[in-house]
Amino acid sequence: MSNFSLKNKKVLVVDDEPDVLESLEELLYMCDVVKADSFEKAAEFLENTEFDFAVLDIMGVDGYELLEKAHKKDIITVMLTANALSPDNIKKSYQGGACSYVPKEEMINIEEYLIDVLKAQEEGKNPWLNWYQKLGNFCERKFGPDWQNGDKEFWNKMMYY
Repeated sequence: MSNFSLKNKKVLVVDDEPDVLESLEELLYMCDVVKADSFEKAAEFLENTEFDFAVLDIMGVDGYELLEKAHKKDIITVMLTANALSPDNIKKSYQGGACSYVPKEEMINIEEYLIDVLKAQEEGKNPWLNWYQKLGNFCERKFGPDWQNGDKEFWNKMMYY
């Protein structure tokens, strides 16, 4: 794929669904994965442990408040969601400092999304550009062809800052 690797990266994964936590642990086998199934556990880990990445569910664990905590500690954060899949939540994730927003049905590719973010940061590029190239069509299928029309100025700025 590239010379970017997640090997030995410390990753906090937060979700209230045990099967999602197990799947992420398996998918990120090359990482040191720390799992949290509640806001409280995740907040404690964020407070007391250094992480390279955080993968946060939005619903069920107050993902946006966790995003704020992770962002303050400069932890690369990816939002992962099934129920909060909407253009407004993509925008809220971006504005909160997340580097990516991954639908749970794309979770199988989580390693690739994390590597994309690492690579973009290393190259000083906007990590959302790769996200948009990979998930723009997905969003169009889910939300309709005019999914960005609600706030064209924001979407243009997001892609080209």
